[in-house]
Parts: sequence; C-alpha cells; structure tokens
Amino acid sequence: MAKLPPLSLYIHIPWCVQKCPYCDFNSHALKGEVPHDDYVQHLLRDLDADVAWAQGREVKTIFIGGGTPSLLSGPAMQTLLDGVRARLNLAADAEITMEANPGTVETDRFIDYQRAGVNRISIGVQSFSEPKLKRLGRIHGPQEAMRAARLANGLGLRSFNLDLMHGLPDQTLEEALNDLRQAIALNPPHLSWYQLTIEPNTLFGSRPPVLPDDDALWDIFEQGHQLLTAAGYQQYETSAYAKPGYQCQHNLNYWRFGDYLGIGCGAHGKSHFPGRQDPAHHQNPSPTRLYAGTLPGKPA
Repeated sequence: MAKLPPLSLYIHIPWCVQKCPYCDFNSHALKGEVPHDDYVQHLLRDLDADVAWAQGREVKTIFIGGGTPSLLSGPAMQTLLDGVRARLNLAADAEITMEANPGTVETDRFIDYQRAGVNRISIGVQSFSEPKLKRLGRIHGPQEAMRAARLANGLGLRSFNLDLMHGLPDQTLEEALNDLRQAIALNPPHLSWYQLTIEPNTLFGSRPPVLPDDDALWDIFEQGHQLLTAAGYQQYETSAYAKPGYQCQHNLNYWRFGDYLGIGCGAHGKSHFPGRQDPAHHQNPSPTRLYAGTLPGKPA
C-alpha cells in the first residue's frame, strides 16, 4: 500500500478590523465584537465532522490564517488548540503558525498564544513606509510593525515570519529595498516577499492604482533577491525566503501536494485514503453569517 502524504490542518479566522483594498481573501470587516467562544465551538464542530479524514494520521503542522487571527482572545486560542489536540494526533514537534496584524498586537495576548501552543507567528508588516501603509489601507504604522517583530523575537518562539509586499503604488526601487533592509535588521528567521497584484472584486480592482512597470519590477526583484541572499536568506518558494532550517513546513506541505484539513469559513481540505488513488476534496461554507448560528448539517 502506498504511503500517505503528510497531513496538515488549516484554521480560518475570517474577521479583520477593516478590509484592505488589495485583499481578495475570504475576510470580512468586523462589525461589533468577535464572537470568540461561539466561533471556536463551530470550528471544533467542523473538525468533528472531518476527523474521519485524518484516519488516525499524525498532524505535522497547523496554520491559523485569516482574516486576522490575532483578533482572537488568548483563552479562545487555548480552547481551540486544546480541542484540536483532543481530536487529532498532533505531532509532539508540530509547527503551529498563526498570522498577526501589527495593529492588533498585545504583549499579554501573544504570551497567551504561546502558552496555548503557537510556536510560529507570521506578522503582516507589508511595508515600513507610513504613506505606503496608508495607501494599502493598513491599520498599523511602522513603529507598530517593528514592535510586533521585536515582541515575537523576544518570546523565544521556534520561528517568526515577516510579510512584506513590493511593487506598491508609485513605489521606487530605493523604497522597496529600504523596506527589505528594515525587515532584515529585525532578524526574522523567515521573510515572505510578495509582489502586489491587482485582483478582481477588490477596491484596487475597481480603481487600479499606478504600479511600477515591468522593468522597474524586475529591478526591484533582482536587487531585492541579492539583498536577501547576502543577508543569509535562501529562496525556497516563489515569494518565501528563510534562514537555513527555518522554512515554513506548512507551506512546504502544500507545495509538495501533501494532505490538509480545513476548518472555518470557506476553508477547504484535500485528503488521500488508503486504497484510493485520487484525493478527496471538501469545502466549508464561506459566509460568516452561517457561523453566527447553527451550521447547516452540523449539530447544534
């Protein structure tokens, strides 16, 4: 019998303080308070419905994405990860990543996340330029981004990542490289360096900003890549750079066509079963309103 591929778990937290104009992810501006307890219970019900997909297999990685997972309270994160551990065979050395917005970072909350089991934090910096952050609709400023990175570094986590974007509206080569220099100075083990793309069904899609042309984008990428390489980062995915030994194992599982469960609004999964050649796929409902009450087909 063929060996089954590694198994991961993706958990989706759909709310943001506000929707960014470039974002086409399944995320929604928060109206009122986060329904911490109710949503966590629905996540665990999702997982109850999907446990059979795990087939007793060991889960190697968890990724909590969004949206803005750092809106979730510390106790809610503890309940969530305790519930995951009670339902799945989680590897003792499992990589557990959560995304965080610098504008929602609180020291006590980060400590609570770590106690709950989070050992890797991915911080959505995007830029260290105040004007560029405002243009991107971000709720944080450069100082909050640096504070979040230093906090993550000081916690002694297994790793932390900084998300940066380049090819921003009216961005020059020097501005893009300056963002990278400031990120490198914070010494993250991992850097994700994405090119901004304009997606349909976004504010930027309906009112496109002026972006650097192809020649300028190539110069940014070429010189940025050289800067990262010189600082000891190795490119291992299209937009991912890491110090040796700090690659994101969850993303590598995606790239290597591994299996994953997905719980939460719009999350989807893919899993192989013994004796079956093709993987099975499933997807959860997307609208957050379905998670405000009883999910169709799931126990109340």
